[in-house]
Amino acid sequence: MPLLSVEDIHTYYGESHILEGVSLSVDRGEVVALIGRNGVGKTTTLRSVLGLTAPREGTVRFDGVDITGRPTNEIARRGVGWIPEERRVFSQLTVAENIRIATPTDADTAAALELAYDTFPALAERPTAKAGALSGGQQQMLAIARGLVGDNDLLLVDEPSEGLAPQIVADVAAALADVARETTLLLVEQNLPLAMDLADRFYLLDNGRVVADGEATPAVTDDEEIRGYLSA
Repeated sequence: MPLLSVEDIHTYYGESHILEGVSLSVDRGEVVALIGRNGVGKTTTLRSVLGLTAPREGTVRFDGVDITGRPTNEIARRGVGWIPEERRVFSQLTVAENIRIATPTDADTAAALELAYDTFPALAERPTAKAGALSGGQQQMLAIARGLVGDNDLLLVDEPSEGLAPQIVADVAAALADVARETTLLLVEQNLPLAMDLADRFYLLDNGRVVADGEATPAVTDDEEIRGYLSA
């Protein structure tokens, strides 16, 4: 049974029909990439899973339970974490405080901090720095660390490389690969080589529909049909 199963969902913003029958699945322990141009429905798919923009039709199941349209806080409590494109760290709090807030109340805070710092040594060097004073790459690392210590079974990661310098992208990619050893990921990523490097499988979206899917391999980056969808 897949950890996440999305079946023929139709999601709207007002009267705009954004997702037109999207279906996908994510098995426990997998990294699955959602790829496609801007505006084709990738982030809306994540929002539909989280209940932030509930589908009008179709079904979302998490760990066998129908969570379609349930409150976002309930979905989060079930073990679905979200790392949004905007990162949304608490800028006036320190690195350590950001991590502590994301740690479940019944969890070992010291162990959570150790996990975050082991995964992201750059954060370990600045535990008392205000999050707002970090570089873009460090803020992204902090956002991922918050998702990691949240004891989530599934992490939805939206455009982790967006706006980052190439070297920082490499650092974030390495950190996500470490995270993937512990947590199942559904990853939205515009950087096709990065997505294929991290993912086990992919789904290609275009105009609110899945138009291709398959195994994530380096050869996908050279597939003319797929590149055509990404550049159209």
